[in-house]
Amino acid sequence: MLQNLRYIRQELGEHYSQSERSTLARIILEEVSGLTFADITSGKSSNLSVSQSRKMKQIIARLKNGEPFQYVLGKTTFYGLDFVVGREVLIPRPETEELVEWIIDDNGAKPITILDIGTGSGCIAIALAANILNASVHGWDISSAALKMAEENAHRNKVQLFFTQQNLFDPVPAAPQFDLIVSNPPYITESERETMDSTVTDHEPEEALFVPDSDPLLFYKRIASLAEGLLNEGGRLFFEIHRCRGAEVCTMLQEKCFREIELRRDLSGNDRMVRAVKK
Repeated sequence: MLQNLRYIRQELGEHYSQSERSTLARIILEEVSGLTFADITSGKSSNLSVSQSRKMKQIIARLKNGEPFQYVLGKTTFYGLDFVVGREVLIPRPETEELVEWIIDDNGAKPITILDIGTGSGCIAIALAANILNASVHGWDISSAALKMAEENAHRNKVQLFFTQQNLFDPVPAAPQFDLIVSNPPYITESERETMDSTVTDHEPEEALFVPDSDPLLFYKRIASLAEGLLNEGGRLFFEIHRCRGAEVCTMLQEKCFREIELRRDLSGNDRMVRAVKK
């Protein structure tokens, strides 16, 4: 089995750093063999079957083609929970875990009604439902395929959520009032596309990534406008934001009906999250 570890690292040599190759080799062998890494390195099984070897080579080929390993394996972890993912949804990022942690810490143990706008895989909504006692959590998304995946993830993590297919720019039907609205909407401008890694631009859904250069706050303005009507008095609005747009988002919220606006940085030191309270 150890020779397979060396083989994977060698095959991925031109595409990943040494640490990335080591991590991927472990993940791939665990996936194809069904063994833990401790069992693999202890020599519990010395060889892969023909079908396991074939699967390993298929995974390596997709990785060498630049496909993110989360899509190749069809799964990832987020805030300690397991999620299925595919090209229908964005891959959850560590920065978004920081947003979830802020919301949990900010809320405490109070019962709460939450709306996650642009829920995608459901990672934010499900993590909040799993970690806030007596939370009633709703998720909206324009994509039926994304909602199907979010429903599967809710079932996988044993939480009940309420999902609705909704285009933000269409009239919003009568909805319950919420105590908290959260969103990680598209915020990368089209002009930034050429500077991005091809593993993102070639594989992740464009509609979840990009906004026109002419209106980079397009989704933030629409969501803030909706939140004015959908939030209870004193309700909170949380955004994940582009690291270069923090001041603009805060100014926009000040011009609407929000107060106590707070901008936070992520662990990398970039402006990443905003919290605001409805007046």
